Amino acid sequence: MARILAFSSPAPGHVLPIAPGLRELADRGHEVLLVADEQCRELVAPLGIPTVQIDPRIPAVEVDDHLAKGNLERISRGVECLMERGSFEREQLAHLVAEHRPDVLLVDFNAYGASAFAATTGLPWAITYPTLVAFPERGIPPFGLGLKPMGGPIGRLRDAALERVVMGTFNRAMLPGINRLREEVGLTPLGHVLDHMATADRMIALTGAPLEYLRSEAPPWLRFVGTSSWDPPVDAPAWLTEPGDPWVLVTCSTEYQGDERLAAAAIEGLRDEPVRVLVTIADADPSGLPSAPNVRIERFVPHSAVLPHAAAVVTHGGMGIVQKTIGAGVPLVVVPFGRDQPEVARRVVECGAGVWLRLRKLRGDRLRAAVREAIAMRPGAEAAARRMQASGGAERFADAVTEIVPAQDRTDIAHVVHA
Repeated sequence: MARILAFSSPAPGHVLPIAPGLRELADRGHEVLLVADEQCRELVAPLGIPTVQIDPRIPAVEVDDHLAKGNLERISRGVECLMERGSFEREQLAHLVAEHRPDVLLVDFNAYGASAFAATTGLPWAITYPTLVAFPERGIPPFGLGLKPMGGPIGRLRDAALERVVMGTFNRAMLPGINRLREEVGLTPLGHVLDHMATADRMIALTGAPLEYLRSEAPPWLRFVGTSSWDPPVDAPAWLTEPGDPWVLVTCSTEYQGDERLAAAAIEGLRDEPVRVLVTIADADPSGLPSAPNVRIERFVPHSAVLPHAAAVVTHGGMGIVQKTIGAGVPLVVVPFGRDQPEVARRVVECGAGVWLRLRKLRGDRLRAAVREAIAMRPGAEAAARRMQASGGAERFADAVTEIVPAQDRTDIAHVVHA
C-alpha cells in the first residue's frame, strides 16, 4: 500500500476529473489524500476521499485574465496569476510532505510552485493534466489557435511557421515564472516551457479520443488515460423532469472569465425557440442578464442531472463540461473566450460533436442558428460518445499512477497506457 498525496488547483474543473481515479486507487488499497479548496472538498465528499484544505492564500490570488484585451494577453495575464500562487503552493506542499510522508505525489499542471517543490523531494511524482495536450507533433496543428488540421507541403509549412510563433509566446509568458520558482528551490532553469512537463516521472493526461488527435510520437512519460467525468450524485430537481420542451443547457466557466455575455446572448436568442433554457452561471454575475419565460437561471446544477434531458449544450468550451457533454452524446455549441477553449472548440468540430461560434460573432440570432445546427448533429455526438467511453477512465488513471508507485508499495500490476 502506498501513500499518495494529490495537490490540486482550486477549481472544480481540475479536481472532479481526477476524483474517480483517486477513488479507484483507494479501492486498490492505497492511502489517498487530496488537497483541495472547500468547494471541491464538499463536491468530492460522496466519494469518501480524505481531503485537506488548500492554503487559502492560493485561491485568494485571483486569475483575472478576463480583463485582458486579447487572447495573447489572456495567456500572459493568466500565467502571471498562477505563478503568484507558487510560493504558497510550495510552502504548503513542503509542510504536507513532512507531515504525511507520502510515497507518491500527484500535482495539478497549474500548480507550478508545487511542481517545483515536488521535483526536489526525490519522490516519484506525476503531473495531472485535465486538458488537451500541447506537445507539437508532425500533422498536428500548433496548439491553442484552433486551427483545422492540414496535410501536404502547405500544411507542414503552415504548422512549422506558426509553431515557432506559438511556442515563442508560451515561452515568453511562462518560462520566466517557472524558472523563478525552480531557482527558489535550488533547481536549474529550463530552456523551454515544454521541458517543465518532462521534469515529472509521468504526465497523466485525462483526455483521449475523440478530442485528442492520434499521436505516433508521444513522449514515453506521457499517459493518455481518457476522461473520468464525475458529478456528485443528486436527485434531479422536480422542475427538470416536468413535461415540456427539451432543455438547452447554457454554462459559464467555474473559473471566472467574464462570460456573462454568453448567457445573455443565449437568453435573447432562444427566448422564442421551442426549448427550455437552463443557464448555470457559476461565478458569473447574473444581475444584468435579461429574462424570458422559457429561461431558468441557477448558480449551479450538477450537469449529469441535466444532460439526459438536454437537446444541446451551449458552453464557453471548458474541458470539464465538453467531455461530460460528449460522453452523454449531446451536441454542443462552443463559444470560446480564451485559454485552451479555441482548441477545444476545434476538436469538437473535428469529431462531429458540435459547432464553433466565434466570440466576435456572438449575437442572439447567430447563437440561435448555431443551436439549431447542433441539435441536428445528434448522431455525430452519439458516435463521439461511443469513442470517448472506450478511451479510458478511472481504472486507466489508477494504472498510470501505479506505474510510479515504489515496488514495495504496489498492490496491483500496472498496465502501460497509451493514446
